[in-house]
Amino acid sequence: MLTLIAHLYAKPEKLKDLDAMCRSFIEPTRAEPGCVEYHFHIASDDPLHFMFYEVWKDRKAFEEHLETPHLKSFWATRMDYLTKDADLSFYAMVSPHAQKNAVAGAF
Repeated sequence: MLTLIAHLYAKPEKLKDLDAMCRSFIEPTRAEPGCVEYHFHIASDDPLHFMFYEVWKDRKAFEEHLETPHLKSFWATRMDYLTKDADLSFYAMVSPHAQKNAVAGAF
């Protein structure tokens, strides 16, 4: 599995637009066959700092995600919304993936 952590820093005047755009990615992305997990976060101490935590079946699934219309549009216009380019970090998952029916809050 491939994990991506992406950090985005919104321009203050584009905060609401970027927030709405990022929220609009959740449902269609979670429906993609290669998507294992997809979570959008906003930093508790900085409302301009957004973070995505994503887990993909493999690199190919992630690359297919980048070809979806909503992601292609975002990447083409991202600097209209961001103070600096997105910071992307990729990781290989080492621990076993938790089962989807795991009890919420259990460790």
